[in-house]
Amino acid sequence: MSVLSAKYFHDEEAAFEHVESIIWDNNPICPHCGGVERIYALKNVRTKPSKKNPEGVVRHGLKKCGQCRKQFTVRIGTIFEESHLPLHKWLQAIYLMVSSKKGISAHQLHRVLEVQYKTAWFLAHRIREAMRSGELAPLGGSGKTVEADETYFGDKEVVTKRTKRGKSGLASKRAVVALVERGGNVRSFHVDRATKTNVSQIVAANVHNETVLNTDESRLYTQIGTEFARHDKVNHSVNEYVQGEAYTNTVEGVFSIFKRGMKGVYQHCSEKHLHRYLAEFDFRYNNRVKLGVDDKERAKNALLGVVGKRLTYQGPDSQKAT
Repeated sequence: MSVLSAKYFHDEEAAFEHVESIIWDNNPICPHCGGVERIYALKNVRTKPSKKNPEGVVRHGLKKCGQCRKQFTVRIGTIFEESHLPLHKWLQAIYLMVSSKKGISAHQLHRVLEVQYKTAWFLAHRIREAMRSGELAPLGGSGKTVEADETYFGDKEVVTKRTKRGKSGLASKRAVVALVERGGNVRSFHVDRATKTNVSQIVAANVHNETVLNTDESRLYTQIGTEFARHDKVNHSVNEYVQGEAYTNTVEGVFSIFKRGMKGVYQHCSEKHLHRYLAEFDFRYNNRVKLGVDDKERAKNALLGVVGKRLTYQGPDSQKAT
Protein backbone atom coordinates (compact mmCIF):
# COMPACT_ATOMS: atom_id res chain seq x y z
CA MET A 1 0.00 0.00 0.00
CA SER A 2 1.34 3.44 -0.95
CA VAL A 3 2.37 5.70 1.90
CA LEU A 4 0.27 8.44 0.26
CA SER A 5 -2.82 6.43 1.19
CA ALA A 6 -2.15 7.15 4.87
CA LYS A 7 -5.09 8.88 6.55
CA TYR A 8 -3.08 11.94 7.62
CA PHE A 9 -2.56 12.91 3.97
CA HIS A 10 -6.31 13.30 3.45
CA ASP A 11 -7.94 13.95 6.83
CA GLU A 12 -7.27 17.16 8.79
CA GLU A 13 -7.80 15.71 12.25
CA ALA A 14 -5.48 12.80 11.48
CA ALA A 15 -2.92 15.27 10.09
CA PHE A 16 -2.84 17.18 13.38
CA GLU A 17 -2.48 13.93 15.35
CA HIS A 18 0.41 12.86 13.11
CA VAL A 19 2.29 16.16 13.45
CA GLU A 20 1.68 16.26 17.23
CA SER A 21 3.10 12.73 17.59
CA ILE A 22 6.33 13.82 15.87
CA ILE A 23 6.85 17.36 17.20
CA TRP A 24 5.47 16.86 20.70
CA ASP A 25 5.87 13.08 20.99
CA ASN A 26 2.20 13.20 22.06
CA ASN A 27 3.10 15.38 25.07
CA PRO A 28 1.81 18.89 24.22
CA ILE A 29 3.97 21.88 25.13
CA CYS A 30 2.46 25.35 25.41
CA PRO A 31 4.37 27.65 23.01
CA HIS A 32 3.36 30.68 25.09
CA CYS A 33 4.64 29.73 28.55
CA GLY A 34 6.41 26.41 27.97
CA GLY A 35 4.04 24.58 30.26
CA VAL A 36 3.50 20.83 29.87
CA GLU A 37 0.95 20.22 32.64
CA ARG A 38 -2.78 20.92 32.70
CA ILE A 39 -3.07 21.08 28.93
CA TYR A 40 -6.33 19.84 27.52
CA ALA A 41 -7.94 19.57 24.10
CA LEU A 42 -10.82 21.79 22.99
CA LYS A 43 -13.33 19.87 20.93
CA ASN A 44 -15.75 21.13 18.27
CA VAL A 45 -14.56 24.75 18.43
CA ARG A 46 -15.46 26.62 15.26
CA THR A 47 -14.32 29.80 13.59
CA LYS A 48 -16.70 32.74 13.25
CA PRO A 49 -19.42 32.25 10.62
CA SER A 50 -18.84 33.82 7.22
CA LYS A 51 -20.60 34.00 3.86
CA LYS A 52 -18.44 31.14 2.61
CA ASN A 53 -18.91 29.08 5.80
CA PRO A 54 -22.16 30.10 7.53
CA GLU A 55 -21.59 27.55 10.30
CA GLY A 56 -17.90 28.29 10.70
CA VAL A 57 -15.04 25.83 10.35
CA VAL A 58 -13.96 23.30 12.98
CA ARG A 59 -10.57 24.22 14.49
CA HIS A 60 -8.68 20.95 14.60
CA GLY A 61 -5.92 20.30 17.12
CA LEU A 62 -6.88 23.20 19.39
CA LYS A 63 -5.42 23.02 22.90
CA LYS A 64 -5.64 25.24 26.00
CA CYS A 65 -2.97 25.69 28.62
CA GLY A 66 -4.22 25.56 32.20
CA GLN A 67 -1.27 27.65 33.39
CA CYS A 68 -1.32 30.71 31.10
CA ARG A 69 -4.93 30.12 29.92
CA LYS A 70 -4.00 30.65 26.28
CA GLN A 71 -5.09 28.59 23.31
CA PHE A 72 -2.71 27.09 20.76
CA THR A 73 -2.18 24.38 18.18
CA VAL A 74 0.91 22.50 17.03
CA ARG A 75 1.20 25.01 14.16
CA ILE A 76 2.38 27.79 16.51
CA GLY A 77 6.12 28.50 16.23
CA THR A 78 6.54 26.38 13.09
CA ILE A 79 6.58 26.91 9.33
CA PHE A 80 2.82 26.17 9.41
CA GLU A 81 1.95 29.19 11.56
CA GLU A 82 -0.67 31.56 10.11
CA SER A 83 -0.97 29.45 6.97
CA HIS A 84 -4.50 29.04 5.60
CA LEU A 85 -3.49 25.83 3.82
CA PRO A 86 -4.92 22.69 5.48
CA LEU A 87 -2.29 20.76 7.40
CA HIS A 88 -2.89 17.55 5.45
CA LYS A 89 -1.92 19.38 2.25
CA TRP A 90 1.27 20.60 3.95
CA LEU A 91 2.08 16.95 4.68
CA GLN A 92 1.46 16.02 1.05
CA ALA A 93 3.78 18.81 -0.09
CA ILE A 94 6.53 17.75 2.32
CA TYR A 95 6.33 14.14 1.18
CA LEU A 96 6.43 15.10 -2.50
CA MET A 97 9.49 17.32 -1.97
CA VAL A 98 11.50 14.84 0.09
CA SER A 99 10.70 11.85 -2.12
CA SER A 100 11.58 13.52 -5.46
CA LYS A 101 15.31 13.05 -6.00
CA LYS A 102 15.71 16.19 -8.09
CA GLY A 103 12.91 18.17 -6.50
CA ILE A 104 9.39 19.12 -7.56
CA SER A 105 8.52 22.48 -9.08
CA ALA A 106 6.06 24.95 -7.56
CA HIS A 107 3.94 24.61 -10.72
CA GLN A 108 3.70 20.86 -10.15
CA LEU A 109 2.77 21.39 -6.47
CA HIS A 110 0.19 23.95 -7.58
CA ARG A 111 -1.44 21.35 -9.84
CA VAL A 112 -1.19 18.37 -7.48
CA LEU A 113 -2.33 20.21 -4.33
CA GLU A 114 -4.92 22.28 -6.22
CA VAL A 115 -3.73 25.56 -4.73
CA GLN A 116 -2.66 28.85 -6.26
CA TYR A 117 0.83 28.99 -7.74
CA LYS A 118 2.02 31.67 -5.31
CA THR A 119 0.80 29.49 -2.41
CA ALA A 120 2.74 26.50 -3.76
CA TRP A 121 5.86 28.63 -4.30
CA PHE A 122 5.79 30.04 -0.77
CA LEU A 123 5.09 26.73 0.98
CA ALA A 124 7.97 25.14 -0.95
CA HIS A 125 10.33 27.80 0.44
CA ARG A 126 9.00 27.25 3.94
CA ILE A 127 9.66 23.53 3.60
CA ARG A 128 13.20 24.21 2.35
CA GLU A 129 13.73 26.33 5.45
CA ALA A 130 12.67 23.33 7.56
CA MET A 131 15.21 21.18 5.69
CA ARG A 132 18.05 23.53 6.68
CA SER A 133 19.94 21.64 9.37
CA GLY A 134 22.24 24.25 10.90
CA GLU A 135 24.56 21.39 11.92
CA LEU A 136 27.71 22.68 13.62
CA ALA A 137 29.64 19.48 14.32
CA PRO A 138 32.60 19.17 11.91
CA LEU A 139 32.58 16.63 9.11
CA GLY A 140 35.16 13.85 9.00
CA GLY A 141 37.54 12.89 11.76
CA SER A 142 40.33 10.40 12.33
CA GLY A 143 40.46 7.84 9.50
CA LYS A 144 37.74 9.61 7.49
CA THR A 145 37.88 11.44 4.17
CA VAL A 146 36.16 14.64 3.13
CA GLU A 147 36.03 15.80 -0.48
CA ALA A 148 35.91 19.54 -1.18
CA ASP A 149 35.17 21.24 -4.47
CA GLU A 150 33.51 24.28 -5.98
CA THR A 151 31.20 24.63 -8.95
CA TYR A 152 29.60 27.47 -10.86
CA PHE A 153 25.94 27.56 -11.74
CA GLY A 154 23.94 30.19 -13.64
CA ASP A 155 24.69 33.85 -14.14
CA LYS A 156 24.77 36.27 -11.24
CA GLU A 157 21.92 38.75 -11.22
CA VAL A 158 24.44 41.57 -10.86
CA VAL A 159 27.48 40.92 -13.06
CA THR A 160 30.57 42.95 -12.19
CA LYS A 161 33.14 41.35 -14.46
CA ARG A 162 33.26 39.87 -17.96
CA THR A 163 35.88 38.06 -19.93
CA LYS A 164 37.69 39.88 -22.75
CA ARG A 165 35.55 38.12 -25.35
CA GLY A 166 32.40 39.50 -23.79
CA LYS A 167 31.12 36.13 -22.60
CA SER A 168 30.36 35.26 -19.00
CA GLY A 169 33.44 34.13 -17.08
CA LEU A 170 33.59 32.42 -13.69
CA ALA A 171 33.50 35.80 -11.96
CA SER A 172 30.00 36.36 -13.36
CA LYS A 173 28.70 32.93 -12.29
CA ARG A 174 27.06 31.89 -9.01
CA ALA A 175 29.65 30.02 -6.97
CA VAL A 176 28.85 27.00 -4.78
CA VAL A 177 31.31 25.28 -2.43
CA ALA A 178 30.52 21.78 -1.17
CA LEU A 179 32.08 19.45 1.39
CA VAL A 180 31.18 15.75 1.35
CA GLU A 181 32.19 13.16 3.90
CA ARG A 182 32.52 9.79 2.17
CA GLY A 183 29.70 7.59 3.39
CA GLY A 184 28.29 10.55 5.31
CA ASN A 185 26.82 13.99 4.83
CA VAL A 186 27.25 16.95 2.52
CA ARG A 187 27.27 20.69 3.26
CA SER A 188 26.91 23.21 0.47
CA PHE A 189 27.50 26.95 0.59
CA HIS A 190 26.62 29.73 -1.82
CA VAL A 191 29.43 32.32 -1.86
CA ASP A 192 29.69 35.58 -3.76
CA ARG A 193 33.06 34.45 -5.13
CA ALA A 194 35.13 31.33 -4.51
CA THR A 195 38.35 32.85 -3.19
CA LYS A 196 41.21 31.33 -1.23
CA THR A 197 40.09 33.26 1.84
CA ASN A 198 36.41 32.33 2.02
CA VAL A 199 36.93 28.75 0.80
CA SER A 200 39.61 28.24 3.47
CA GLN A 201 37.27 29.64 6.12
CA ILE A 202 34.47 27.26 5.08
CA VAL A 203 36.77 24.21 5.08
CA ALA A 204 38.39 25.13 8.41
CA ALA A 205 35.05 25.70 10.12
CA ASN A 206 33.35 22.55 8.84
CA VAL A 207 36.01 19.82 8.59
CA HIS A 208 37.77 18.09 11.50
CA ASN A 209 41.54 18.66 11.35
CA GLU A 210 42.28 14.90 11.65
CA THR A 211 40.50 14.32 8.34
CA VAL A 212 42.07 13.35 5.02
CA LEU A 213 41.11 16.19 2.67
CA ASN A 214 40.62 15.35 -1.01
CA THR A 215 40.46 18.06 -3.68
CA ASP A 216 41.36 18.69 -7.29
CA GLU A 217 44.43 20.70 -8.30
CA SER A 218 42.82 24.07 -7.48
CA ARG A 219 45.11 26.47 -5.62
CA LEU A 220 42.19 27.44 -3.39
CA TYR A 221 43.00 24.45 -1.16
CA THR A 222 46.81 24.47 -1.20
CA GLN A 223 47.29 26.40 2.04
CA ILE A 224 44.29 25.12 4.00
CA GLY A 225 45.21 21.54 3.01
CA THR A 226 48.32 21.69 5.22
CA GLU A 227 46.10 21.93 8.33
CA PHE A 228 44.70 18.41 7.92
CA ALA A 229 46.00 14.90 8.48
CA ARG A 230 46.69 14.65 4.75
CA HIS A 231 45.79 16.51 1.61
CA ASP A 232 45.37 14.28 -1.44
CA LYS A 233 44.86 15.85 -4.85
CA VAL A 234 43.95 14.72 -8.34
CA ASN A 235 44.81 16.73 -11.42
CA HIS A 236 41.72 17.06 -13.59
CA SER A 237 43.55 19.27 -16.09
CA VAL A 238 45.54 16.20 -17.28
CA ASN A 239 42.49 13.88 -17.09
CA GLU A 240 43.53 12.38 -13.77
CA TYR A 241 40.38 11.52 -11.81
CA VAL A 242 41.41 8.67 -9.50
CA GLN A 243 44.77 8.11 -7.83
CA GLY A 244 44.35 5.27 -5.35
CA GLU A 245 42.03 6.62 -2.65
CA ALA A 246 42.41 10.17 -3.93
CA TYR A 247 39.42 11.39 -5.95
CA THR A 248 36.57 13.90 -5.85
CA ASN A 249 33.96 11.76 -7.62
CA THR A 250 31.58 11.85 -4.65
CA VAL A 251 31.29 15.63 -4.53
CA GLU A 252 31.10 15.74 -8.33
CA GLY A 253 28.11 13.38 -8.09
CA VAL A 254 26.44 15.73 -5.62
CA PHE A 255 26.93 18.65 -8.02
CA SER A 256 25.54 16.55 -10.86
CA ILE A 257 22.25 15.86 -9.06
CA PHE A 258 21.98 19.50 -7.98
CA LYS A 259 22.51 20.89 -11.49
CA ARG A 260 20.17 18.40 -13.14
CA GLY A 261 17.48 19.33 -10.63
CA MET A 262 18.00 23.06 -11.00
CA LYS A 263 18.06 22.95 -14.82
CA GLY A 264 15.48 20.23 -15.43
CA VAL A 265 12.97 20.87 -12.64
CA TYR A 266 13.31 24.38 -11.24
CA GLN A 267 14.80 25.99 -14.37
CA HIS A 268 15.06 29.41 -12.72
CA CYS A 269 16.18 30.42 -9.23
CA SER A 270 16.64 33.90 -7.84
CA GLU A 271 20.14 34.23 -6.39
CA LYS A 272 18.82 35.36 -3.00
CA HIS A 273 17.01 32.02 -2.66
CA LEU A 274 19.85 29.78 -3.86
CA HIS A 275 20.93 28.87 -0.30
CA ARG A 276 17.49 27.34 0.33
CA TYR A 277 17.65 25.19 -2.79
CA LEU A 278 21.08 24.00 -1.65
CA ALA A 279 19.57 23.11 1.74
CA GLU A 280 16.90 21.06 -0.04
CA PHE A 281 19.39 19.03 -2.07
CA ASP A 282 21.69 18.61 0.95
CA PHE A 283 18.77 17.35 3.04
CA ARG A 284 17.82 14.65 0.55
CA TYR A 285 21.44 13.53 0.20
CA ASN A 286 21.93 13.43 3.97
CA ASN A 287 18.74 11.39 4.36
CA ARG A 288 19.28 8.97 1.49
CA VAL A 289 18.36 5.31 1.18
CA LYS A 290 22.02 4.25 1.41
CA LEU A 291 22.04 5.60 4.97
CA GLY A 292 18.89 3.61 5.78
CA VAL A 293 16.40 6.46 5.36
CA ASP A 294 13.36 5.73 3.18
CA ASP A 295 10.79 8.27 1.92
CA LYS A 296 8.56 7.94 4.99
CA GLU A 297 11.45 8.43 7.43
CA ARG A 298 12.77 11.33 5.33
CA ALA A 299 9.39 13.09 5.58
CA LYS A 300 9.44 12.54 9.34
CA ASN A 301 12.93 14.07 9.57
CA ALA A 302 11.73 17.10 7.62
CA LEU A 303 8.85 17.53 10.07
CA LEU A 304 11.32 17.50 12.96
CA GLY A 305 12.87 20.63 11.42
CA VAL A 306 9.72 22.76 11.17
CA VAL A 307 9.94 24.20 14.71
CA GLY A 308 11.44 27.66 15.14
CA LYS A 309 11.91 28.25 11.42
CA ARG A 310 8.89 30.28 10.50
CA LEU A 311 9.47 32.17 7.25
CA THR A 312 7.59 35.42 6.59
CA TYR A 313 7.52 37.74 3.63
CA GLN A 314 6.84 41.36 4.51
CA GLY A 315 6.63 42.51 0.88
CA PRO A 316 7.49 41.54 -2.69
CA ASP A 317 11.23 41.99 -2.18
CA SER A 318 11.70 41.53 1.57
CA GLN A 319 12.07 38.30 3.49
CA LYS A 320 12.79 37.19 7.03
CA ALA A 321 13.42 33.84 8.63
CA THR A 322 12.50 33.55 12.31
